[in-house]
Amino acid sequence: MTVVLLFLVGLAALVGGAEVLVRGASRLALATGLSPLVIGLTVVALGTSAPELAVGIDAVRGGSADIAMGNVVGSNITNVLLILGISALVLPLVVSRQLVRLDVPVMIGCSVLVLLLALDGTIGRWEGGLLAAVGAAYLALQVVLGRREGNDEAPGVPAGKPGNMLLNIAMVVAGLVLLVLGAGWLVDSAVEIAGRLGVSELVIGLTVVAVGTSAPELATSVIAAVRGERDMAVGNVVGSCVLNLLVVLGLTAVFAPNGVPVGHAVITFDLPVMIATAVACLPIFFTGHCIQRWEGAVFLGYYVAYTAYLLLDATGHDAQPAFGMVMMYFVVPLTVLTLAVVLVRSLRERRAAGGVS
Repeated sequence: MTVVLLFLVGLAALVGGAEVLVRGASRLALATGLSPLVIGLTVVALGTSAPELAVGIDAVRGGSADIAMGNVVGSNITNVLLILGISALVLPLVVSRQLVRLDVPVMIGCSVLVLLLALDGTIGRWEGGLLAAVGAAYLALQVVLGRREGNDEAPGVPAGKPGNMLLNIAMVVAGLVLLVLGAGWLVDSAVEIAGRLGVSELVIGLTVVAVGTSAPELATSVIAAVRGERDMAVGNVVGSCVLNLLVVLGLTAVFAPNGVPVGHAVITFDLPVMIATAVACLPIFFTGHCIQRWEGAVFLGYYVAYTAYLLLDATGHDAQPAFGMVMMYFVVPLTVLTLAVVLVRSLRERRAAGGVS
């Protein structure tokens, strides 16, 4: 009971810390005149990815590297399938052209890069440094793009004052402190719960910890969608995925004494699933530049199926092989075919509209 309470307290500290951090950082960012999309891709994404970073560093220092890797991969799958799915069910999400042309391709490229670096079974320190450097370059590019377009084309950005500077800085610091404390409690309790249930640390990292550390993204995206800041809702998810792979995994590998070990199951199953979810965003985002409710429902359904597969596999359930066969040879091909039909239809409609005009 004490372990469960510690887990819940850690989770609450993570969510509360991220909320305080995002509020303070967003107010500071507004003073620069950046657009809601760029704020979502950078400041908000950094703030909501901070739990993953805190958990990752704490996990590798405590000798629980499987949780660190599982948390990053699981958080990205959770971000796309669960968070975008729920957000789109609440309200269809408008997708910026920049996301389709730049940020989603970057997310796909980073996902493939991580898989390539992991093929030898470890994300080494120098590889982590490389990922972190690419992450810094990505953030710098976003700021340049935001400064170029934000002041002239920033609909939805309030023009008010950024508030008391010292108060905002104090909020950022307080949020970081809560995140670090919450991460420690969450990892410690998750490791003990995994031991008691006989479930591997990797599965705990891919599911419970991943959902817990993605809770700030979920809250931010749903609230942003409800308030009409749909650019920020989608930008937060895509930006968090990119920063998880570059900054979070990169710095975690740098802080790990021997890098971050990557298990065979992660290389052969979880990383390919993560890449597939990133690739699935491109046709969905491209068609009409909007994530419809039915597309959100498809994402959510896949998340439920993925989690069910992990749990069946972890418990050695007899239904696991049949479940995997149905997903691999029926559900996935059917989804790919549906997306292809939607994409072709969208391209034909655009060409027809271009011919009429």
